[in-house]
Amino acid sequence: MTTAARVFALALAALSLLAAGQEAAYDPRPAPPRAEGEGPFDRLVIRNATLIDGTGAPPRGPVDIVVERNRIVAVTTVGATAGDMRPSGRPQPASREIDARGMYVLPGFVDLHVHNGDVPKTPDSEYVYKLWLAHGITTARGVPFASPAFSESEKGRSARNEITAPRMFTYRLPFDEWEGTIETPQKAREWVRAAAKTGIDGLKLTAYPPEIMAALIDEAKQLGLGTTAHLSQQGVAGMNALDAARLGLGTLTHFYGLFEALYAGHDVQPWPPDHNHQDEQHRFAQVARQWNLVHARGSAEWKALIEEFRSRGTILDPTMTAYLASRDVMRRANADWHEKYTLPSLWDFYQPSRSNHGSYYFDWTSWDETAWRNFYRVWMNFLVDYKNAGGRVSVSSDAGYIYNTFGFSTIEEMELLQEAGFHPLEVIRGATLHGAQALFEPKGKPIEFGVVRAGLLADLVIVPENPVANLKVLYGTGAVRLNDRTGRAERVGGIRYTVKDGVVYDARRLLADVEAMVAKQKAERGIARLPRIEFPIDRR
Repeated sequence: MTTAARVFALALAALSLLAAGQEAAYDPRPAPPRAEGEGPFDRLVIRNATLIDGTGAPPRGPVDIVVERNRIVAVTTVGATAGDMRPSGRPQPASREIDARGMYVLPGFVDLHVHNGDVPKTPDSEYVYKLWLAHGITTARGVPFASPAFSESEKGRSARNEITAPRMFTYRLPFDEWEGTIETPQKAREWVRAAAKTGIDGLKLTAYPPEIMAALIDEAKQLGLGTTAHLSQQGVAGMNALDAARLGLGTLTHFYGLFEALYAGHDVQPWPPDHNHQDEQHRFAQVARQWNLVHARGSAEWKALIEEFRSRGTILDPTMTAYLASRDVMRRANADWHEKYTLPSLWDFYQPSRSNHGSYYFDWTSWDETAWRNFYRVWMNFLVDYKNAGGRVSVSSDAGYIYNTFGFSTIEEMELLQEAGFHPLEVIRGATLHGAQALFEPKGKPIEFGVVRAGLLADLVIVPENPVANLKVLYGTGAVRLNDRTGRAERVGGIRYTVKDGVVYDARRLLADVEAMVAKQKAERGIARLPRIEFPIDRR
């Protein structure tokens, strides 16, 4: 190992050990025993639905969907269908029926980048889980959820439906509990083998030195563990997205390492001489200023990177919603859902701060927002070109930072993909099938959810409006529409039911529970509304 690589590994291990030593103290409270949801049922029939199956196929209906316990056993066409000469029969009566006439059924959504949050910003896991389920998220990949012990415990409770929570996949950050440092590939492999015994599903990586990264990814592959990477800027000069893909990385989360793999005329980002990476305003302001450092869209280099990612099966997991405030802080801070559904403690965390991660807009300017808008334009172009070339792009949120509230931001990510040029059916496929593939391919197994199809698990979303016509109807706050009969604007949509593992949850009741949690914390603080930044009166 080189001297530089050794220093990097020692520093990273030290930071990770410090974080690990604090993790247990910051774990949110585990979810209480499940008091919501009905089922699973011996036989559940969802009747008269319009189906969006998650494969990218167009909506069709009406159909009846038959679920026995936690598995879909039939999807039956109702009534005569042009060109279909098969007899049409209705499933027999069931122990529970849902009349989905006029409604749309989709696979449950998969969010591949989540955290539970921590104390004090989100003291109760129940708050996070109910927001996820209320927005149709039936599977979440924690990178990580919280401490290793907490994450594995909550995953098991969710799998047994003992708590109201999505299905949970646990990815762990290497070195989080290592006694000492990992300085060699051998020690990296030993860590992966030890971590695998705890029941994790994969590794969340940063930009390690090449020999360490190679050992981590290879050992994970041998053990059937997935890999996703946030290629941190401290190490990306030696491990960009292309380097990691060539080592076998499964998913690239965020954008780190992507632009660096496309530099034209640079090998490292030309940081300004006064840059201090520990100052998050420096860090986040400068990262957007890569937008004009890369090879042009459609160039040979651009196309070659897309083709190599595609040929290697790399999944891009952009989490555009995580950085959305960077291009318009005012708009993000005034989103419709904050007052009812953002905890005051989470709101406190969002405020400009030199200590809270992601609260970096101490003096955020129009120059910074313009740089981020330009950055998004290049980023979105790459994502849509990758999709058009046959590459897979998933849907994730990384909520809990930067005015990015759980559940709502996952739907916001879908809207951002549509802005990039994805058709809503392609967006939904990214949120369902492609997310499921990211989780099961490393295990060498076929997907168990992610598509509405007989034989797969009953993870479903039932929404009373057409999400292909307007993705906004998936928000808990719904979409605004003028009622021509009354002449008044009203909110329509919002998910009606989320079915996870055959258990039917009333999404509106889950949101009402969250609203009550927010109201309770406001009452405890003696406030009626979320506190806003005050401006002094100019008396000149």
